[in-house]
Amino acid sequence: MLDTHRVSRSFPSISLPSYGDGSPVEVALITQLGIGAGDQLLRDAGLRQAAHPAFVDALDEPSARLGGMHLAHDDASSLYSFSVGRQGHPFHRHAGPRMFTAIAGSGGAQLRFSTASDAQLQRDPAAFLHALRCVDIPPDCLFTVRFGSGTWHQFVSRHPRHPALFALSCHANERSGALTEAQRAQIEADNADIPSLTDTLPPALQQLLAQADLARVPVVSLSLQAPSRSLLAGLCARTRDLVGPLRVLLARLRPAHGYIGRSAARHPVQALAGSPADSLLQQTLVEGTHHEDYNTLALPAHSVASRSASAVLEAVLDGFLLNPPPSVGRLMALRNVLVTPLQLRTSPLGCPVSSLLSTDRSMLFAGRFPVHAQRVDAGDRSAEVLLGADDRHLRFRSCVRVQLLDDGAAVIALGTRVRTRNRFGRLYMAAIDHVHRRHISPAMLRMAVAHALAPELVQATTHARCRPVVGTVITAPATSPG
Repeated sequence: MLDTHRVSRSFPSISLPSYGDGSPVEVALITQLGIGAGDQLLRDAGLRQAAHPAFVDALDEPSARLGGMHLAHDDASSLYSFSVGRQGHPFHRHAGPRMFTAIAGSGGAQLRFSTASDAQLQRDPAAFLHALRCVDIPPDCLFTVRFGSGTWHQFVSRHPRHPALFALSCHANERSGALTEAQRAQIEADNADIPSLTDTLPPALQQLLAQADLARVPVVSLSLQAPSRSLLAGLCARTRDLVGPLRVLLARLRPAHGYIGRSAARHPVQALAGSPADSLLQQTLVEGTHHEDYNTLALPAHSVASRSASAVLEAVLDGFLLNPPPSVGRLMALRNVLVTPLQLRTSPLGCPVSSLLSTDRSMLFAGRFPVHAQRVDAGDRSAEVLLGADDRHLRFRSCVRVQLLDDGAAVIALGTRVRTRNRFGRLYMAAIDHVHRRHISPAMLRMAVAHALAPELVQATTHARCRPVVGTVITAPATSPG
């Protein structure tokens, strides 16, 4: 095989003409990453991808939908991540065009494309092999790929010890291409994912490919810093091959965590003597209580975009789960250590809303949050839920309430009632009463509201998956656990 190379002063790139009548395949190298960085980056990104709510593991191509369409704004684009491991993935194609940016593992990657059209394959299945072209990507490299609708492609690692690549793929128009009716319906419902938009190679072509000698397929080798088959490039590849697994091993010593920081207005929290007479909290623990607090946070006019109290309440409940105060988390961690030997309930969330993590599904607010009772008025201007749990030393109930006022202002409240069951329960409440009133409840309410007001949650709060019955008080069975 004859090897040639030429120097590129820009991004080394190749445009492979279509064998049929489609768009060319375009691949470009952007930059070389640090020695062994590819494996480490692929490991960290893979862990985060696997933890994404939209993660799908299918077709040897784990993926996640990072951003969906906004059809109300005439935007049919979507953003996905996907990864390809050591074994590569099978040949497949998509109805629409694809363009993505990827990082190669520390062994490099090979990209395989066949641009034969369906008409050509019907006349002669061997056209698949005639149209087959390969592009070699060096280790630890950032690169881009773009190809047209219906392009058959397969990505594999060039070294069995290393994953092939991790990519961010932009679907410029999910509706484009020769989609099946099932695919189009899934897209219109905004429920598409990469596997549902994928067609795998027919069995006849798979058999033809299995019998083919891929060593005879034309290969374009792109490289940075040294020609692909030079002594220097070989030495660099060997070094990256050795260092990549070592960097992955060292990366396991730290968690693959990320953080989301926000700066929000600090709205004052007011403590009231007790809950209002029309609160759900007044209807619980009527036999007597040993602790009660009720905190309200008033938002000025136009602070809340939604005019649905139940939608705002859903966002606030999300805030308790996703944006807890770090100081309360540390206090709960200390409390959990101290009470575990006593076989008391433990939770990472502050006690007033800890029952949001309950596995009991007998009653749900917005189809998501376990509650004891819920109420939304007829105009959806006031919404409230009752939370709580029973423990060996006490019973507690908490209410979270949202009221939207006529002038555009809003009042959001968090209240708690506790009835102790024994002497230890009374001692426990005496110990935490002050910090609960002065810090835990106010801090939790403030942080939850800050989360609900974040602009990125507007869509989530205005497109709830399920709404409670408006104008009705719904109560869970008395035997329901907290």
